[in-house]
Amino acid sequence: MSFSSFKLHPQIAAGVKALGYQIPTPIQIQAIPPVLSGKDVMGLAQTGTGKTAAFVLPILQHLLPGTCGKVRSLIIAPTRELAEQIHVSIGKLGRNTHLTSCTIYGGVSVNPQVLKLRAGVDIVVACPGRLLDHINQGTINLANLEVLVLDEADRMFDMGFLPDIRRIIKQLPRKRQTLMFSATMADSIRKLTDEVLNNPVTVKVGHTAPAGTVSHALYPVAQHLKTGLLMELLKQTDTESILIFTRTKHRAKRIGQELQKAGYKAASLQGNLSQNKRQDALDGFRNGSYQILVATDIAARGIDVLSISHVINYDMPDTTDAYTHRIGRTGRAAKTGDAFTFVSPEDEPQVKSIERVLNGKIERRLLNGFDYTKPAPARDIEFARSPRPPQRPGNKPKPKQTGVHTDGGRKSGADSARPVHNGAFGCKAAKSASSERQPNRNRTSKSPMR
Repeated sequence: MSFSSFKLHPQIAAGVKALGYQIPTPIQIQAIPPVLSGKDVMGLAQTGTGKTAAFVLPILQHLLPGTCGKVRSLIIAPTRELAEQIHVSIGKLGRNTHLTSCTIYGGVSVNPQVLKLRAGVDIVVACPGRLLDHINQGTINLANLEVLVLDEADRMFDMGFLPDIRRIIKQLPRKRQTLMFSATMADSIRKLTDEVLNNPVTVKVGHTAPAGTVSHALYPVAQHLKTGLLMELLKQTDTESILIFTRTKHRAKRIGQELQKAGYKAASLQGNLSQNKRQDALDGFRNGSYQILVATDIAARGIDVLSISHVINYDMPDTTDAYTHRIGRTGRAAKTGDAFTFVSPEDEPQVKSIERVLNGKIERRLLNGFDYTKPAPARDIEFARSPRPPQRPGNKPKPKQTGVHTDGGRKSGADSARPVHNGAFGCKAAKSASSERQPNRNRTSKSPMR
């Protein structure tokens, strides 16, 4: 089966051809036809299966004949990195059309986003928190929405965005096409599916086990020896591009610093970074400026790099689903990859759960030449936070201001990003799209944007 069987508009088909896509992936084969026919779809697919194109291509096909300059499609994603990835995919697949798209997320100035929305866009890719801000301020008009996509719904629920999602959906036209994609089908996902999808077609592709192109290995090691083992493992392993996962932001930062001191081209990706630094780390990892990227699970959502040769779990993930998401970063596009996981005795129950998903025992390895007998320090020296500088006598800390909210009370680390350029795509221009009357935004009675 080829992409020509979908009978896409020639302008869209040209974008597919320019990217070198020839044979659609299983999720694309199953999802694109019902989406093209206008049906609601519930897609169960893990990372790296091509699900982004599975909804972007039908959306472009649907929007192309209509009037442009109004928000007719809304894609909601859990993180700014994933929102950027989807936006870039829209730009590449729709490069020969004149449709426009923009991203909306917090952590950056709202003004460029407002200007783009006023100028008129066809597709908005948004994170929940900042999208709600725009809705509350009246700076986005969703009255013409035709297609809604909830991508990586399971991660949005894990991050606590379910109440926001429900608030957003209440503001949307009832008559619309809704698509939901998730790696798992938890009870919360199932409940929301019943609420927002209308007689959906369910497609399910490889959502329980990691890709078969990935080989797995466990490295039993005490917690205090993990960094030393990581350094020795990197010396002894022939690698290309490496993604290292940690459980905490602080640990990701410290390991990134240790790798840099050891001479590696490494960067860390975690929620405390500014958007510019996060983007620099991602861009550097994609173009090869950084060989190693250290990240937390949430910060890594949206990393789309096909050449990752190794995923190293410095810390064991909390769930088998998280393991699947992490490992899905390597062995993509039919390439092979390696997944190494450092395990301590307390991780054994989780190891057994992962082995059940893989339907087999994972190989345990000991690294030749590494000293596993080194005793633990009296306290955690490696990841201990630096002491705060002493305050000068007489300098009292300033009291906290009351009634001032700088972030609207929302999480800024997960739901923030910078707006990017409009994509180029194609439809009939709306009459006076940029001169439409804007709602009166009375900031004295509405909450500030982040």
